[in-house]
Amino acid sequence: MSDVVVEKFSDAGQLVDAAAARLVTTIVEAQKARGFASIVLTGGGTGIALLEKLRNAPGDIDWSQIDLYWGDERFLPSGDPERNEVQAREALLDHVPVDPDRVHAMAASDGIYDGDPHGAATAYEQLLGAQAHGNQVPTFDVHLLGMGGEGHVNSLFPHTDAVREEARFVVAVTDSPKPPPVRITLTLPAVRRAKEVWLLVSGAAKAEAVAEAVGGASAEDWPSAGATGLVATRWFLDTDAASQLP
Repeated sequence: MSDVVVEKFSDAGQLVDAAAARLVTTIVEAQKARGFASIVLTGGGTGIALLEKLRNAPGDIDWSQIDLYWGDERFLPSGDPERNEVQAREALLDHVPVDPDRVHAMAASDGIYDGDPHGAATAYEQLLGAQAHGNQVPTFDVHLLGMGGEGHVNSLFPHTDAVREEARFVVAVTDSPKPPPVRITLTLPAVRRAKEVWLLVSGAAKAEAVAEAVGGASAEDWPSAGATGLVATRWFLDTDAASQLP
């Protein structure tokens, strides 16, 4: 059973500062231990703010020795500003010397999988397998997650086939209740391959979902409840998001 750690901050800014500092330390420690780090990125306001903070991180990070993945992506054309990849590049990746071959973006809708999100999902699952060093999917150092008010993480929404998925590591979502409707997402089995899962959550509108997930609710009802790390699950919460916790 992994540790569940709940950290509370006065506001979203302090939350982001703390998560960024811890992520720098985690990346540096992983690189010292085995030469590289493996991180799954998330979108959303808090996730992108975290990446912006990393742009000015201390020089201890070797940006050329990081494998970067995404937890989900909107199946939109290349360069669309709504794509998580585009936002991450603007916030961080265009400003640090990452190795392009180690930045593993999900396919765009106007690429070789034009109109075929299921094919794009299969391709990303195969990419993960190729990176896994003998396992079915890499053991990520950290999987970063935001969370919606109904508890969704990645593009795993309550009471959907995607959140119920137990075998596949990447699936297409064609009926997302949050636009755009077509997305590609890592599933809960893939999330659980991370050593640590970090949920960065702010705002009173998410307080009920936080309380349900931390309290051990059903992942089908509250998907964030199923997002757990092999070693630790860390909740970074502002005061409002933590307001319904005991």
